Amino acid sequence: MRSSQMLIPTVKEVPADAEIPSHQLMLRAGLIRKVASGTYTYLPLGWRTLKKIIEIVREEMDRAGAQEILVPCLQPRELWQQTGRDADYGETMCRLQDRHGRWNVLGPTAEEVFTFHASHEINSYKQLPINLYQISPKFRDEFRPRFGVLRSREFMMKDAYSFDANPESLHKSYMAMYDAYCRVFKRCGVEYVIVEAETGEMGGSGSHQFTVPCASGEDTTVYTEDGSYAANLEKAAVDPLPKQPADPNIPAPEDVHTPHVGTIEAVCDFLKTKPSEMIKTLIYSVGDKAVAALVRGDHDVNAEKLTQVLGGAHSELADEATIQKVTGAKVGFAGPVGLAGKVSRLIVDHAVAAMAVGVTGANRSDYHTKNVVPGRDFPLDGDNVVVADVRNAVQGDTYQGKPLLFKRGIEVGQVFKLGTKYSRKLGATFLDEHGVEQPCLMGCYGIGINRIMASAIELYHDENGIVWPISIAPFEVLITPVNQDDAAVSEAAERIYTELKAAGIDVLLDDRDLRGGVKFKDADLIGIPVRITVGKKSVVEGNVEIKRRTETESRKTPIQEAARTVVELVESLKGQLRP
Repeated sequence: MRSSQMLIPTVKEVPADAEIPSHQLMLRAGLIRKVASGTYTYLPLGWRTLKKIIEIVREEMDRAGAQEILVPCLQPRELWQQTGRDADYGETMCRLQDRHGRWNVLGPTAEEVFTFHASHEINSYKQLPINLYQISPKFRDEFRPRFGVLRSREFMMKDAYSFDANPESLHKSYMAMYDAYCRVFKRCGVEYVIVEAETGEMGGSGSHQFTVPCASGEDTTVYTEDGSYAANLEKAAVDPLPKQPADPNIPAPEDVHTPHVGTIEAVCDFLKTKPSEMIKTLIYSVGDKAVAALVRGDHDVNAEKLTQVLGGAHSELADEATIQKVTGAKVGFAGPVGLAGKVSRLIVDHAVAAMAVGVTGANRSDYHTKNVVPGRDFPLDGDNVVVADVRNAVQGDTYQGKPLLFKRGIEVGQVFKLGTKYSRKLGATFLDEHGVEQPCLMGCYGIGINRIMASAIELYHDENGIVWPISIAPFEVLITPVNQDDAAVSEAAERIYTELKAAGIDVLLDDRDLRGGVKFKDADLIGIPVRITVGKKSVVEGNVEIKRRTETESRKTPIQEAARTVVELVESLKGQLRP
């Protein structure tokens, strides 16, 4: 391709609304342009990279035995209501009503549709196992789209769904995808770690997440230094804290007037206490019932752990009216004393159960209660009381006695064992070898195509621009003629360009009539792995300059050997994968 014939609108200034390097550089390098909040157009360079990632993913899915299909993005809402995920996704799901009054959704994923097809097409164990996948746009109405394509409202995802007859076969399908994902990320040139993950609204019995470690990531990986344990924050287990020594001289609970003081920070300031000495009471709605979860004031409830304790039931923070009905107080003044009989379940985090004494809301507007002793003033056992790990891990926690460490990352893929959650609800069954009807055991497997692209930029960039892994770079080689109007320079550049194209190299010729400095700035910004510079002096001397994007110095090579030298260099870089 020739630069003069391509739309590559590079920008010098850093866009004001771009918060992280990948977002800034994708805009500056002319890879994407914003259409609206959370929606982007991929311009030629960006689309070339996206297509290369898609092709790598497609090759590895096919290699693993999956079959590609394409299902509609527009899906009937009834399918999602059958599985209950219409409620699970809540306002994140894009819903629309057609002219006939029927409700549809723009698919955030496609378990329901794939299972719908399986329910009509699979009827015998002889058809199993089978794995179907697609690469298509997905839609999520993010409350706050941010970080460019990392958290957008429309994105490209590869999603695959396996159907098996028994747990052993499901595990084999799961591991085939697990291994395929390792190959995908390796071929795309991105570093990654694999951690245990919660299944979330996907449901199921097990999951692994593939995360690219980087400071701008929104996901947190929790791990031990020896590598024996790693999980995402939603999954990370913590050891119970040691029980604080009991003090029999602690007086009875005492209500204290705390007018208009409803937050942990405000209460601590008012009562001269610490967040770790507070007991935070959160009221959740689970269907038509209310549940209370207790965590220490310096801890946060982990929604995924809470869901597991609730047996997979969907929960959400209760509204103000529900909180007042349950506690008799305004929001911010809920407490556990006397609450067990007013909620369907009282869930107490291990760290709260370990406290000797704490300060809580008084279930009375503008009042808090001091001298609250867990086990004395509210129960730690009983028919509707559960003591469990329901909080996020924090610095200082341990797992199996080993200190937990934390690092940020970008989730680029996840694999799930779904079991029969969807097949039972949507009727995806088969007759086994004895003629008995059984539900299909399912797995699902997602890869964020856009996120691989952004992750590569987050990992590999410098002050001058992007440093692409060669496998997903929009072009492998860039030829930069300096003094484009010089016939000898232009002729030499054209000859090398023709030879590289004939050798199968993905090459861009910057034939724009611009100063060399401008071309060099753009070359570094868009990050093509290999640059060939052709100038007046080099033509006179019979040499060109060949430079890798990762190196500061170029090397001179005879013009007649340039193409062969670059072909060899490109092949060697493909073997390295990373820049």
